[in-house]
Amino acid sequence: MCAVESFYLINESQVFVAVGGSKQDIRERIWDYMESENVADFPRPVHHRIPNFKGSHRACQNLKDLEVFARTQEVKVDPDKPLEGVRLLALQSKKTLLVPTPRLRTGLFNRITPPPGANKEMLRKCATSQRNQCLRLPLVPPAPSWERVGIPPALVWRSRNTLPCRGCPSQGVRDFSVPVGLDSRVLVDLVVVGSVAVSEKGWRIGKGEGYADLEYAMMVSMGAVHKGTPVVTIVHDCQVVDIPEALLEDHDLTVDYILTPTRVISTGCKRPKPAGITWSKISPEMLGKIPVLRSLRDREKRAGMDVALQAEHQPFLGSASQHPALPGTVRRPHNAPRPGADSLEAACGPREGEDAPTATVCVGNLPHDARVRDLKRALRELRVAPLQLSWRGPQHRALLHYRDLAAAQQAVSCLQGLHLGDSALTVALARPHNKSPGGCPGS
Repeated sequence: MCAVESFYLINESQVFVAVGGSKQDIRERIWDYMESENVADFPRPVHHRIPNFKGSHRACQNLKDLEVFARTQEVKVDPDKPLEGVRLLALQSKKTLLVPTPRLRTGLFNRITPPPGANKEMLRKCATSQRNQCLRLPLVPPAPSWERVGIPPALVWRSRNTLPCRGCPSQGVRDFSVPVGLDSRVLVDLVVVGSVAVSEKGWRIGKGEGYADLEYAMMVSMGAVHKGTPVVTIVHDCQVVDIPEALLEDHDLTVDYILTPTRVISTGCKRPKPAGITWSKISPEMLGKIPVLRSLRDREKRAGMDVALQAEHQPFLGSASQHPALPGTVRRPHNAPRPGADSLEAACGPREGEDAPTATVCVGNLPHDARVRDLKRALRELRVAPLQLSWRGPQHRALLHYRDLAAAQQAVSCLQGLHLGDSALTVALARPHNKSPGGCPGS
C-alpha cells in the first residue's frame, strides 16, 4: 500500500512522523531532530547511522542498576559509537564481552580480551569500536538541505573523501579480540543493541540494514541465546517514540529494557523475538557476503530444515542494502506533477533486441549522481519492489520488471511524485518492444 502522509506528535520533544508512513519516515525525522536540536554527537551527521548522542555515557551507566547486568557473565554489545560506555562497563566489571564483526564478513563475534593488568585507559581502547577507525560519509545532497537541519556545510563531505577520526586509536576492539566460531560454546546472558527509534512497548527500528535482527537470529540458530535472554537498547530520550505495530515484521528484534540519560524503562514486551533465521528473507547476495551465514545454512540444511532463500532474481528484497540511501533524498509529495507523454521516461524503452515485458515500469529523470541502491531503497519503503531492476544510470532511467500487469500498475500509482534528491522522477508503464520501438508510452 502507498503511504498516507499526515503527521502526529510522537513524543514531548516535538518529533513528528507520518501516520501510515514507513520506518524510514521515523528514522529521517529522528535524525533530522537530533541534528537540528544539536542532540547528536560525533560522528556527524548522524543520518543513516545508529546515532551517537550527548549523554550516551550517562545512559550506558544506567546499566549498572539493572539486576540482569549484575548476574551477567557474557554480554554481546553491538559496535556502535553510543554503546562504547557499555563495552567499557562490561570490561571493567570483568564480564566476557562479545562484539559482532563489522557486517559479519569475518565471522559472527569477536571476544574482547584485554591484556593482563590493563588499566582503565587500556580498557577504554579495548572498548573502542572497530567501526570508528575512520569516517567515510555517504554521498550527500547540496549543502542547503543539510543547513535545514542545522548542519554546517563544512561538515558535508563527498563519498570519496575521508574525514579523519577525532582521537582514532591505534588499538581497540580490532586489536584485542579473538574470533568466536560457530562451534564455540557461547551462552550470551545479555544482548545490547543500538537503535534509531524504540517504543516504550519494546518495538525497535534500526538504521535499516537489518544486521541487529540477523545477528540475534543467528545467535538463536547456534544456541547462544534463548527466548528469555534480555535485550537492552541505549538511546536518547527523543528516540523513544510511538511505533505503529503495522510496521513490525516477524524477524524484527524487540527490546526488554530502554536506557536513556534520564530514564530506565522496562518494556514488558510480550511480542516474540525471532526464533531463528528466516531464510526466505535472505537474498543470495547477502548469503554470498556473509561466510558464517553460509555455514549456518549448511548446518540447518543437513538437519532437514527449510533453508530456501529468496528467488535468485530478488536480490534486494527482504533486507536493506548494506549501503544507505542518500540522506534525506527520498520523498514523495502529494502535489508532484504526473509525468506527461513528452517526459524523459518516454525514452525508457528496451535496448536494441531486448523485449520489455508488458509488466515493466519505466522510471526516468534519475539525477546524475543517483545510485541503484537509492532507487532500491525507495522501492522497498513504498512496498513496490520489482522482481528485477534494469539500471540504466548513464541514460538517467531504469526499468522495473513486475510479476504481472496489475503489480506494475500499482507500482506506477505508488511511485507518482517520487523524488530522489531534487529530481521528480517520471514513471509510466513500458510499451512492449514489438509494438513500439521506443518502449515507453509517448515514444
